[in-house]
Amino acid sequence: MKKKICVALAVLLIAGVAVFAAGCGGDSDNSSTGKTTADEDTSLKDIQDAGVLILGCDDEFPPMGFIDENGELTGFDIDLARGVAERLGVQLEVKAIDWGSKELELQNKNIDVIWNGYTIDADRNEQVEFTKPYLNNEQLLVVKADSAVQGKADLADKVVGVQIDSAAEKLVNGDAAFSGSLKEVRTYDDYQQALIDLKSSDRIDAVAVDKILINYVMLQEPGTYRVLSEALGDEYYGIGCRKGSISLREAIDEALDEMQKDGTTDTICAKWFDSNIVVRDVPKLIPSDFE
Repeated sequence: MKKKICVALAVLLIAGVAVFAAGCGGDSDNSSTGKTTADEDTSLKDIQDAGVLILGCDDEFPPMGFIDENGELTGFDIDLARGVAERLGVQLEVKAIDWGSKELELQNKNIDVIWNGYTIDADRNEQVEFTKPYLNNEQLLVVKADSAVQGKADLADKVVGVQIDSAAEKLVNGDAAFSGSLKEVRTYDDYQQALIDLKSSDRIDAVAVDKILINYVMLQEPGTYRVLSEALGDEYYGIGCRKGSISLREAIDEALDEMQKDGTTDTICAKWFDSNIVVRDVPKLIPSDFE
């Protein structure tokens, strides 16, 4: 009797293990059905299936992305992205977004990439999947051409304008001695508003701004602004994909590498700048790079 009971228990145990194994394996092996697991990265395939790459940008950030005299959304980053989209076999759609909500727009899948002079930093690196850097940039302080201000010390008890949620804002506020000496750090929705305020009013005394942007603006408006010799900091631009979108990120990097090699980047840079300013020899930044 005891032997029969033991045999029966063994049969039940084996059957239970088989059922458990089948249940556990059901979600991880769907090769026969063609379905993917929840963890599988389909970011590149999703873009190619949709036939479009949606780029989110600030439309007041020349020369990277802005509205031209014909009312068209254009810019260096947009031209570069169009070349990438072509190599991915998709169309490019450009969507102007609120720069202060850019990561939320990406997370909500309203856009596929943030690509518009987007500075790589530690906070953003936690929220998005960054490509390798493609541009080197500096954050500078600009004043009116006839201003008496010559350096950061001369801005004590004065007002400095910044774009909200920009790298410049973070650098100004992150320098306790400098920001503490100011009367106010005034935020603007975009750089154009800040620069217009600087040029045409006494409301602010300087603007903290990207080198690439202000160099372009100064070419369009010679004699209007002057850049201080003390830079706020050095940085890199990258393209931000949704966190975990590794296949899309790798495809973008590969396309940019190809464009640099075949001369496409040279042509795009010549349209906007006086030389090829794109960098492709800097590896993808990792968390320790921000320490």
